[in-house]
Amino acid sequence: MATMPEPQPDFVVNVNWTITGTDGTNTASLMGDCEFSQEGDTFTPYADLTQAQVLQWVFDQLGEDGVANAQANVDGQIQSMITPPVTPTAEPLPW
Repeated sequence: MATMPEPQPDFVVNVNWTITGTDGTNTASLMGDCEFSQEGDTFTPYADLTQAQVLQWVFDQLGEDGVANAQANVDGQIQSMITPPVTPTAEPLPW
């Protein structure tokens, strides 16, 4: 997390997040960040923040679709590890 001294001391302006998934064998992850520029209705001092509170900020900013897309991205990465996609091979021309 990154903080600024305004509008309150240790006001959180950036949260880096990582979503990780595993199928027991393969593990994949996706990273991102959320920026905050305004103080909400309430202010929680930095020392009093909880993981659940900050996660809720991230979920609120990403929205239901954003969270679902991030989870689908991680699931897709794992599926690609299980069954690698077939890619075309460049071949020299026969003439």
